[in-house]
Amino acid sequence: MSTTTAELLKGAAELFPDEVVTSAHVRHLDLPFGAGRFALITLDNGFDHTKPTTFGPQSLARLDLAIDQVEREAAAGEIVGAGVTGKPFIFAVGADLKGVELLKEHENALAIGKGGHEVFKRLSALAVPTFAYYNGAAMGGGVEVGLHCTYRTVSKALPAFSLPEVFLGLVPGWGGCTILPNLIGADKAVSVIIENSLNQNKQLKGQQVFDLGIADALFEGADFLEQSLIWTARVLKGDVEVERPVIDRGEAWDQAVARGRFVADSKVHGAAPAAYRALDIIAAAKNGDLQQGYDAEDTALADLIMGGELRAGIYAFNLVQKRGKRPAGAPDKSLARPVTKVGVVGAGLMASQLALLFLRRLEVPVVLTDIDQERVDKGVGYVHAEIEKLLGKGRINQDKANRLKALVSGVLDKAEGFADADFIIEAVFEEIGVKQQVFAEVEAVAPAHAILATNTSSLSVSEMASKLKNPERVVGFHFFNPVAILPLLEIVRGERTDDASLATAFAVAKKLKKTAVLTKDAPAFVVNRILTRFMGEIQNVIDEGTSVEVAEKAIEPLGLPMSPLVLLELVGPAIGLHVSETLNRAFPDRFTVSQNLAAVVKAGKRGFYVYDSGKPELDPEVAALLKQGDVVLTEEQVRDRVLDAVAQEIGLMLDEGVVAEAQDIDLCLITGAGWPFHLGGITPYLDREGVSERVNGKKFLAPGVASVPA
Repeated sequence: MSTTTAELLKGAAELFPDEVVTSAHVRHLDLPFGAGRFALITLDNGFDHTKPTTFGPQSLARLDLAIDQVEREAAAGEIVGAGVTGKPFIFAVGADLKGVELLKEHENALAIGKGGHEVFKRLSALAVPTFAYYNGAAMGGGVEVGLHCTYRTVSKALPAFSLPEVFLGLVPGWGGCTILPNLIGADKAVSVIIENSLNQNKQLKGQQVFDLGIADALFEGADFLEQSLIWTARVLKGDVEVERPVIDRGEAWDQAVARGRFVADSKVHGAAPAAYRALDIIAAAKNGDLQQGYDAEDTALADLIMGGELRAGIYAFNLVQKRGKRPAGAPDKSLARPVTKVGVVGAGLMASQLALLFLRRLEVPVVLTDIDQERVDKGVGYVHAEIEKLLGKGRINQDKANRLKALVSGVLDKAEGFADADFIIEAVFEEIGVKQQVFAEVEAVAPAHAILATNTSSLSVSEMASKLKNPERVVGFHFFNPVAILPLLEIVRGERTDDASLATAFAVAKKLKKTAVLTKDAPAFVVNRILTRFMGEIQNVIDEGTSVEVAEKAIEPLGLPMSPLVLLELVGPAIGLHVSETLNRAFPDRFTVSQNLAAVVKAGKRGFYVYDSGKPELDPEVAALLKQGDVVLTEEQVRDRVLDAVAQEIGLMLDEGVVAEAQDIDLCLITGAGWPFHLGGITPYLDREGVSERVNGKKFLAPGVASVPA
């Protein structure tokens, strides 16, 4: 270990008190075919093979010491090559983010980047060829340590491979931005570093890693290391020659970077710097000067570590991975009752999606019911068709498909279908009287222990249960569309919901693999209340006179997944109008009902835009419907007004106890509305921009939470 590297890592280690240290064990073996003695470094942080292997300062120091040993052996001619692999199922998943969020000084952040580079690039400087064996999950720095090796193999069973840094608000800062485009070309590198990352951190499988040219060989998971070592021996003996494509360093490189900027613009609209910093480094890597690229990575990494987007990104990551799996306020799970059969009231699209989800995750009988046989048959047919699609894609085998189909049925008679059901959920028309009638009918035939769940998006769960003999077993179970994709499940406790019913709801949510958040029975709960206030202000400024284009562009700096009016189109104008009417009745001083939106719904329009040209343009028929005043605002004025409204609403929701903490608001927006990680949901952004204090007189989050520690 060099003195400089040792000093860097020692100083940084003091800032990572809770680092889970990764060891780097060196063992020696004789390669097949008489190829010679080989040194294999195994990255391992303990016997728990579910715990990811990460790189903090102490872990990098351990790897550096292992490379010291291998370097001496290579210089002395004692080994013919060296390799790096991971413990079973996990190669390595990158930097230790727990420590990164504690850094307060730019120079300390810079040391992290330099320390990683100094260790990793020693692998490419050894006197013998080096090999990375991607045996399991590899992300971030785990991918990058392998990029510094001469050759790479990958397991067909590898479940997840990515450079997710841009998704979190960083750049691949230990060689990823520099080496990858020089290895596989700029266009493929842009796909991995920018496009996949901004596409909700899309993961690659082993076959895809090989097809991209990141790995030189692909082997089955069962005997992956053994086959990799046989291949290594053949490479070292000259029996296998690895051929790599010539990299186009001309116009194609520039076009790839331009494509990356287009992708970044479409996803974050310039609102988050990480993607653009990564693209700058990729653009500069065209000349093949690796050290220049490493220096640029160090600077970008340090700048971004000290920026708000990364802190918000780590905060969001921790919300999803930790708080999302241990919901605040959930009752003791021992109170949960078993669920061996599920009933679904309704057989429309939402009900059918719910039936499919319960069927796939719980694998228990699911029965749908509706007002006529045609609807029932259509609902069951939808579920069967979706199972066939899964079979066609190879997601399930024929036996599983047959079993699932046999478990789903449809009946007209609720007494026949629900007499032995443990969990019954309704997904019928969003009108309180209709839902009260449905629950009365279900209560009359369901077992006394059965949970009665409602998928209402805005109505009162308590009012829905108010006329029942046993209102304590009614719980809100609000899914988000599309049900199979969006993780959030708002679990609503009514005024009389008991702990056993609530515990059962949370247990079911866990089996459904949903992120459950407990909410108070308040109008529109969390996501719909915030989005309705958000979109309501957009509609207000349009009604008052600001153009649709200006109102929409005003929100672009937030980098949301879609504009407000495109989101309205996805939700459906009629549903949006219904929720705004519900909230207007509850809070008339803050929630308005747009007469222009009402006119659009009355005209049967599905949205404000048409797409004849391939991009959204205001529908001329909608434009003719709009009645506007003469108050015209600038983009900045619109943005301030919208953000002030959202900050006010979140403050009121927290005061009312709709959720336990601001963290739950952010978790809901991330998992239920797709709000980006670089915002941390919304409250870190409102804090960072000064909106929280301007509106509520204080920040939502404590110092150091989603921000640089004081």
